[in-house]
Amino acid sequence: MKIAAVSDAELSVLQVLWDWGRLTTRQIARQLYPKQTASDLATVQKLVSRLETKGLVERDRSSFAHTIAPLIDRDRFAAAQLAEGAAKLTRGSLGSLLVHLVESAQLSPEELDEIRKLIDKHRKKRH
Repeated sequence: MKIAAVSDAELSVLQVLWDWGRLTTRQIARQLYPKQTASDLATVQKLVSRLETKGLVERDRSSFAHTIAPLIDRDRFAAAQLAEGAAKLTRGSLGSLLVHLVESAQLSPEELDEIRKLIDKHRKKRH
């Protein structure tokens, strides 16, 4: 399933929702803009509206203060974005992307151990 691309500002709203759960627009604005001006609130309302149009959040309109919740979890969103990036950069080869990440020394020893365990686990499933 293709997931719509999001701007950095839209991603910030999603991050708040993933961290805190269902919130009102005002609560999201408070997390993103501690001083919370009228234009900050309007910006968050516009961002939420865009995310709703993209099918990434839902708005519960059953009470005066609408609440917003993500329709996709962080891991699924990240996986979709990584797969799309790999498709663009490496012609769809996630293996090439992993090789690049490992060889570029961007991973900690703990992360390398975790990858090694995942590979071993998946290798056992195939045999």
